[in-house]
Amino acid sequence: MIYLNCDYNEGAHPRILEKLIETNMEQLPGYGEDCYCEEARKVIRQVCKAPEADVHFLVGGTQTNLTVIAALLRPHQAALCVESGHINVHETGAVEACGHKVTTTPGKDGKLCAEEVRRVYWEHKNDEAFEHTTQPKLAYISHPTEFGTLYTKKELEDLKQACKECGMYLFLDGARMGYGLCADTTDVTLPVIAENTDVFYIGGTKVGALFGEAVVFTDRALAEDFRYMIKQKGGMLAKGRLLGIQFLELFKDGLYFEISRHAIAMAKLLKEGIEKLGIPFFIESDTNQQFLILPEEKIKALSGRYSFSYIRPYDENSGVVRFCTSWATKEADIRKLLEDMKSLRAGQERTELL
Repeated sequence: MIYLNCDYNEGAHPRILEKLIETNMEQLPGYGEDCYCEEARKVIRQVCKAPEADVHFLVGGTQTNLTVIAALLRPHQAALCVESGHINVHETGAVEACGHKVTTTPGKDGKLCAEEVRRVYWEHKNDEAFEHTTQPKLAYISHPTEFGTLYTKKELEDLKQACKECGMYLFLDGARMGYGLCADTTDVTLPVIAENTDVFYIGGTKVGALFGEAVVFTDRALAEDFRYMIKQKGGMLAKGRLLGIQFLELFKDGLYFEISRHAIAMAKLLKEGIEKLGIPFFIESDTNQQFLILPEEKIKALSGRYSFSYIRPYDENSGVVRFCTSWATKEADIRKLLEDMKSLRAGQERTELL
């Protein structure tokens, strides 16, 4: 079976494992107060060009989202995101289990726009019964989105301005950030994200780390008492060094960007091959997630050899599927997939695919 269903099927980049082994017997303070975590914080501030930022390390994306949102919101306040937002559809109600409503609004290609932020804010503000409904206080976005689409620098700037006008925080989920930063068509960089958000995180779990996310508060005041929240939500890793070591290695010699570019190259190879076969895309994506429309019988045939995500039915006879490349995807696997798609497209299903 060739796995192209997500970007965390493999363990970790070999350099990270080597560094963890190399430092394994060192005696260090716990809970992220070691020298490696402190050095990693300095490096992250440098690459983000945010010298005053406050940086914290957590283990996984869901844990990070719920901890940040719970820390920023008062009990009567809500997080705003598009209907397809990760905190709304993929985290088992983790944010709402903490007592904060997730308010949704329609998005365009999975993206939240500045005008929707203003609309939701003013609808609440102008409602005579506003005190009887949750107050929108935080706008949540992810880059890339759940559909593999990307925000532009201008869109982030507009969102930040809208949030500022409405007295709301802008929080960017960067679980797959590396694959967004290294897409061919993007004009968004880490410093651009740091400049145009209140808090964001750099994903490690899906971009070469064994586990780990680096939360960056560009406004240090918002990070006050955040370590209390990390502990309360069960996120304070006793052996915090394991997180600092990994991020320090990821940003050493640009490894984070190097392996992200590999995933993009593999996705581009897949995309170009699919285009040549005339297979339609569900949505245009320049990241490591590619969404196709395939006949149900072809989906069934491919699933005998490949693991990929079934997103939704498209019509009576077809479905939307997602193929996801990663830092570790092999070129030979992509070429094999394209060969099998070509055979299926020509109606020449191989015996092993039936």
